[in-house]
Amino acid sequence: MVEPLDEPKLGEYSPAEIEAGRVLFARQATFMLGCAKIEQLPEPDLPEIAFAGRSNVGKSSLINGLVGMNKLARASNEPGRTREVNFFNLDDKMRLVDLPGYGWAKASRKEVRRFQDLGRDYLRGRVTLKRVYLLIDSRHGLKKVDDEALDALDLAAVSYQIVLTKADKLKKGEAEKVQAATLKAIAKRPAAYPHVAVTSSEKGLGLPELRAEIMRTCGIVLD
Repeated sequence: MVEPLDEPKLGEYSPAEIEAGRVLFARQATFMLGCAKIEQLPEPDLPEIAFAGRSNVGKSSLINGLVGMNKLARASNEPGRTREVNFFNLDDKMRLVDLPGYGWAKASRKEVRRFQDLGRDYLRGRVTLKRVYLLIDSRHGLKKVDDEALDALDLAAVSYQIVLTKADKLKKGEAEKVQAATLKAIAKRPAAYPHVAVTSSEKGLGLPELRAEIMRTCGIVLD
C-alpha cells in the first residue's frame, strides 16, 4: 500500500521547491505595460500574482529582489507615485503585477480615488489572479490605513497573503512577535491566507521561500 504524501506545511518548502523558485526568478523578467484604465489590461492568458501595500512599504524593492534586478520596478522617493497597474512578464510563465499604492499619496483626493478604484476593478475581474501579496512594514505592523485594503480584498474574495517587509530593521526576536500579532489580527478575515511571510529585500531574508510560495500558488512546473 502506498502511503499518501504529506500535505506541505504553510511556510515550509522542500529544497527542490526552493531551487525551482530560484531558477524561475533568475529567468528573464521584463516590464510589459502600465494600465491607467481597466480596458488596457493585457489578455488574461498567464497566471498572475499581485503586490499591494501602503506607499513606501517597499513594493518595488521586493519585486526587484525577487527577480534579482535593481531597476525592473521603479522605486520612488515620492510616496504614491505608482498610479497605474504595472505588469511584468516573467519568462512567459507568469506575470507580476504592481498595484497602485495607498496611504500618503501626493495627489488630489479625486486622483487618489481614481487609481485606487482601478486597483479594485482589477481585483474583482481578473480571472487569472492567483493571489495578492499585501505588503506591510514590519516596523509598524497593520495600521488603520490598511483596513480599507483588507476589506477590499475580502469583498473581492481574492486570496491574499500578508508579507512583512524591512525585517532587517528590527531587533532580534521582534519580527516573530510582529508576525504572530499580524496573523492573529487577520485570523477571522475570510480571504486571508493563514501564513504571514517575513522578508527583507535588502538582506534577501525570506525571498527564497516567497519565490517557492509563488510557484506553489501558481502551479508552475519548469520545463
